[in-house]
Amino acid sequence: MTTVILAEKPSQARAYVDAFQSSTKKTGYYEVSDPVLPAQTKVTFGFGHLVEMATPDKYDPKYKRWSLKNLPIFPDKYKFIVPAKKRAQFKVVKDLLKQADTIIIATDSDREGENIAWSILEHARIGLKQKKIQRLWINSLETAAILAGFQNLRDGWDYYSAYKEAQTRQISDWLVGMNGSPLYTLLLRKAGVKGVYSIGRVQTPTLYMVYQREQAIKNFQPEPYLELNAQIMTANKEQFTAALEPHQRFKDEPQLQQFLAKQQVQFGPQSAVIKDVRKQAKRTSSPRLFSLSSLQSAINQRYHASASQTLKAAQALYEAKLLTYPRTDCNYLTNQEFNYLAANLQKYARLTKQEVPFPDTKPQARYVNGAKVQEHHAIIMTKTVPTLARLQKLPRLQQQVYNLVLRTTLGMFAGPYQYEETTVHTQVGHALFKAVGKVPTVLGWKALFPQRKAAGKETPILPAVQSGQAVTATVKSEQKMTQPPAAFTEGTLITAMKTAGKTLDDQEAQAILKDTEGIGTEATRANILEVLKKRGYLIAQKNQLHVSPAGNTLCTAVELEPLLTSPAMTAKWEVALKQIGQKQRTPENFLSQIQKFIQKLLTEVPEQLQNSTSLSQQVAQQKETTPAAPKETSFGTCPLCRQGKIVDKGKVYGCTNYHQTPACKFILPKRWSSKLLPKTAVKALVATGETAQLQGFKSKKTGHKFAAKLKLVDGKLQFIFKQ
Repeated sequence: MTTVILAEKPSQARAYVDAFQSSTKKTGYYEVSDPVLPAQTKVTFGFGHLVEMATPDKYDPKYKRWSLKNLPIFPDKYKFIVPAKKRAQFKVVKDLLKQADTIIIATDSDREGENIAWSILEHARIGLKQKKIQRLWINSLETAAILAGFQNLRDGWDYYSAYKEAQTRQISDWLVGMNGSPLYTLLLRKAGVKGVYSIGRVQTPTLYMVYQREQAIKNFQPEPYLELNAQIMTANKEQFTAALEPHQRFKDEPQLQQFLAKQQVQFGPQSAVIKDVRKQAKRTSSPRLFSLSSLQSAINQRYHASASQTLKAAQALYEAKLLTYPRTDCNYLTNQEFNYLAANLQKYARLTKQEVPFPDTKPQARYVNGAKVQEHHAIIMTKTVPTLARLQKLPRLQQQVYNLVLRTTLGMFAGPYQYEETTVHTQVGHALFKAVGKVPTVLGWKALFPQRKAAGKETPILPAVQSGQAVTATVKSEQKMTQPPAAFTEGTLITAMKTAGKTLDDQEAQAILKDTEGIGTEATRANILEVLKKRGYLIAQKNQLHVSPAGNTLCTAVELEPLLTSPAMTAKWEVALKQIGQKQRTPENFLSQIQKFIQKLLTEVPEQLQNSTSLSQQVAQQKETTPAAPKETSFGTCPLCRQGKIVDKGKVYGCTNYHQTPACKFILPKRWSSKLLPKTAVKALVATGETAQLQGFKSKKTGHKFAAKLKLVDGKLQFIFKQ
């Protein structure tokens, strides 16, 4: 009886192998043994997605060139392929799965992990009904968690619907992209715009949210207004500032003067009286625990790291066994996690280098609620408590991520921040002016987050005054201007994606975000932003996101089709996809809706773009603002596609057919083994596939310089040494 454990990638497989008593490395897999495993157990792995969706040209060669007459592309049956670079490993995995009596799916414990595993199982065609399929479901790569997981395996078929959900999401995105991108690209080319314009089910509404915000900022007309405040002075010369209560803005001086006359108030010093003094003990709870989105938002706000960088750092900490599984949309724990955190509380606390009391050692519903933990709990520290020395050796962003997760998690033990709030109302004429002061009484969780003091931001401590006390009030007006909405950062955009565009402060929204219909998933949002940046639609500058001229053109085109830009509609699609995972809807039902949507685009978009005045204006503006491309010097005809020309692409030499369909991806490096290749050598490689003898190469192993010829073999450079 043979058991095969299928991991998602080599590093994950290595973590499993390290947890077992003994192992032997083979080509593409390990033979392992441990008391928690059956005899004859092997661990193999993918490289993420070993199986991918085929491009349209694999269905029919006519799709190699984009044409409106070839749309829509609706395959009767979807094709999946193994990329050339992954075929060797796929064969290893397939052969092992064929031999297996039991298959343990041990990819990441989420929908995409199911998609990766089941895509391999389905594509291998190994008679799955004759196999016993089990599922490893863990939140940590610590040895104890791995061994416990293998002792408590679940039925693999219970997660098959999650695979169908993920695969349906994959197919729907393929349908929108493979039909929408050529549609808009070809129509925009007709309108006079060059380039390829990419359309995505989640990508496009995300870009449009940033576009709308930028348009609101661009079109914002600041307006002046006046506010009224009073400087209050006691007989002992103690002073504090009070604002008009209720708060009111005055559009101009006449309106303000009318108010002053009615309230019998004048500018400058005048008699006033303390109307009332209220003191109230208040408290605020510590921040909620982190989901991936809230962690990405917080790290971006504090350290300006991108969502993708934060995810990579959290993933690295997970693989280092220091943090729990990062791709979670939950900010709650079960009692099990709370108990091990409480047991290791002092060890964690030492990492903060601060003396902080932890009075709350009982679970609180704000943080601990097993009913709200579905797939994965919040991101917290594992039982493995690192030394300070080990933490300091981590890359800076990993240190920052761990530190923030650490302090936020400890916050639930540190108790609420408590303070006394004093509110003083001062009557000036018939008007009231309010001042609020706060005095901390118990720092609680705030002791874990040393404040960076900002000038003018401190809450004042008010002098001791009593109701009925006579004071002097100096009334002043202050002219201000209305402010435009703030530009999106990656942190605030991640939150907007999670809330489907609703304007919510992330910290305050945490209680309801779990049930909010968002766009994208915890695992995909960071990648969506990276795709938009790589395709040149979004530009990140000083932690703010801006839409490029090409992005503006695309948004001007797609805004004529609201279903393509609506976060609310995309969020409803996400809900429908979840229903597939819950067996409440079929993939066929969902994909038929996507196909109807695409048919609607094909019918309506050509006329929309043709009749759009705003698009014509944007196209003309883009042409004016886009600098003319410098004339490219050709080094000869591409040796791979035999159609394009080899030109200087900046960091490499590449083919001019790179952006065509199909794309020619031939490139030549500018530097090889520490030597900058002379242009004569590049021309020789393109023309004949071989250079003359070249001096100045440097060995990576020895550091010694050497001479050799270069030759192109299957599009790759190789050295040729003298015999």
